Amino acid sequence: MDTTHDYLSANKEMWNQRTGVHVKSDFYDMPGFLQGNTSLKAIELALLGDVQDKTILHLQCHFGQDTLSLARMGATVTGMDLSDAAIHQANTLTEQLQLTSKARFVCCDLYSLPAHLEGTFDRVFTSYGTIGWLPDLDKWAGVIAHFLKPGGHFIMADFHPVVWMFDDNFTTVAYDYFNTAPIIEESTGTYTDRQADLKHVSYSWNHPLSEIITSLTSKGLQLQVFEEHDYSPYNCFNNTIEKDGRFYIKGMEGKLPMVYAFKFLKPY
Repeated sequence: MDTTHDYLSANKEMWNQRTGVHVKSDFYDMPGFLQGNTSLKAIELALLGDVQDKTILHLQCHFGQDTLSLARMGATVTGMDLSDAAIHQANTLTEQLQLTSKARFVCCDLYSLPAHLEGTFDRVFTSYGTIGWLPDLDKWAGVIAHFLKPGGHFIMADFHPVVWMFDDNFTTVAYDYFNTAPIIEESTGTYTDRQADLKHVSYSWNHPLSEIITSLTSKGLQLQVFEEHDYSPYNCFNNTIEKDGRFYIKGMEGKLPMVYAFKFLKPY
């Protein structure tokens, strides 16, 4: 069955619904962000390095906080996302923060981005909860390679695929580690508010580390840094405990890989 149209339309509707809730949530702390707080976390900041005067393409940027945080650091940034509601909010934020000379946004399906955007970039960046919405990582890696300058870097931080094997309460293994089939679910709420009056169908895919890394190396990119972390920098899972701004699954502290991150080089 061809689920392409179904997954794009369903997931776009889900993120359009979520955007209005997310913008107002404590999770995204819009008042702090507007006052100058960065939304970027230590894991990705360490890999991004000095971005002053760099050009950056930010894939699946949601409503643009990370994109605009990079612009505040001196980069010239292009963000893209499937959700038109999210991109509308990103453009509103850009004008509010007077960053129109440093940031712009494109609304489209990731796979079609080469038809909507020209040029190449010093960095391509994506983070936290992005590739699980994509069925084909070979096409994804092709988009990254297409937009990276020779000598440029792809930077990624995301939740570890082991995390996605568990049910919502981390009491049992409910899903395959490997990318065996689409995960089609009807769910309510969102990670910023489990009780939010939202109901949607979503399509997602689990991607093992072997699939992620091989998709990128098959496009000629070279792995330079690979990290795994036993915590999440975000409190977006059930059954967590917090220590020094790091979130662990209760009873699995130090035992479960929760985030991976890497840096790839596109050679000359």
